[in-house]
Amino acid sequence: MIRFDGGNTDTFLKESVLEGSLERGLAALDEILARRGPGREMLGWLDLPGMPDGGLRRIEDTAARIRDENDCLVVVGIGGSYLGARAAIDALPEEALFPVLFAGHNLSSDYHARLLDELENRRYALCVISKSGTTTEPAIAFRILERRLVERLGRSEASKRIIAVTDPAAGALRSAAEREGFAAFAIPPDVGGRYSVLSPVGLVPCAAAGIPVRDLLRGAAEAMDRCTRRGPGNEAVQYAARRSALFEGGTAIEVLSTFNPELDTFCEWWKQLAGESEGKEGKGLFPASAVMTTDLHSLGQYLQEGPRHLLETCLVADEPRRTVVIPPAGDDRDGLEYLAGRTMSEINEKAFEGTRAAHQAGGLPVMTIELPAVTPAAIGALFVFFEIAVAVSGRILGINPFDQPGVDEYKRRMFDLLGKPGSER
Repeated sequence: MIRFDGGNTDTFLKESVLEGSLERGLAALDEILARRGPGREMLGWLDLPGMPDGGLRRIEDTAARIRDENDCLVVVGIGGSYLGARAAIDALPEEALFPVLFAGHNLSSDYHARLLDELENRRYALCVISKSGTTTEPAIAFRILERRLVERLGRSEASKRIIAVTDPAAGALRSAAEREGFAAFAIPPDVGGRYSVLSPVGLVPCAAAGIPVRDLLRGAAEAMDRCTRRGPGNEAVQYAARRSALFEGGTAIEVLSTFNPELDTFCEWWKQLAGESEGKEGKGLFPASAVMTTDLHSLGQYLQEGPRHLLETCLVADEPRRTVVIPPAGDDRDGLEYLAGRTMSEINEKAFEGTRAAHQAGGLPVMTIELPAVTPAAIGALFVFFEIAVAVSGRILGINPFDQPGVDEYKRRMFDLLGKPGSER
């Protein structure tokens, strides 16, 4: 379903270096599958594509109830607690027809005031996603939105419209769910946020939006089978080995560029996955993204002629889901009559091919990841492809790809400035 092409990266890497990186990648994969090594206690994401049917039916039933009783769903979460679901929903507008809004992923007063205005005359449910229930941004948003819901409906009716996705046994949100009677789904204790999209963290919002989550998981399961096979033909390991070798050779930045704008938020999910998994101990590629052809009119100059300290990975789909044909104009005043009768997807494909060739000619290492089309199964497969690849890359670099010790530093300083009790250093 997913095809990987290493492009011209061979010209930037000695054969012995690439072979060594590939061998380290395969060893890392073996270690991950054997549940050994740094972060071994957080490898439950490997099992998520095989969710039991009973758990999946409960998610589907809850999603149907949300749609039947509400005009929209508000997902409250930050980082891995919302990015995966939002990535899938934005990527699949043909399926995600029920409105899903997001809160608690920033601390902007203006954003949340506008959200409250939007909800003023709408029936809404809340899906609050947090292992602890005390993460600052979503906890603030949930406090505000829950209060508004209780004021409108009363405590009992409001509780029927709240779904908690949280720790199975402990934490403030689990306690609130049990006390107030919220419907609750468990986040597996051995799954970290950025690897949780195929758990209830991502599946509940996706199912509510209307995405067929069984197709999502089917694609994920097929990719898990392919991406965990030992051998040089494993494309996730090939991608991991090349990006890791380029980093060790001096490359500092990876730009994930897509010619499918519906994958914009997916690129944001990838940025968290790569940045939090690899950016530690002074190591890791800085993850950036671009949406083409839009960003060719802003970042194109830099990619073509800027410092050669980055690599580009192109993420493209072979076939569109809908076709738009360019009509004839009767004259050639815009100089585009030669395109009459051709499809926009054909032109987009040539733009991709021309851009890739130009960037390679400009001295940029360029790889390509291709999907047959942006479908639920393909998105599920893509989640798994990148999860395996980034986990393997981290192990190649000798770090634990499943922790994030650096994210607490800003919190400590923020809490000091806010005067949080007990935060003094």
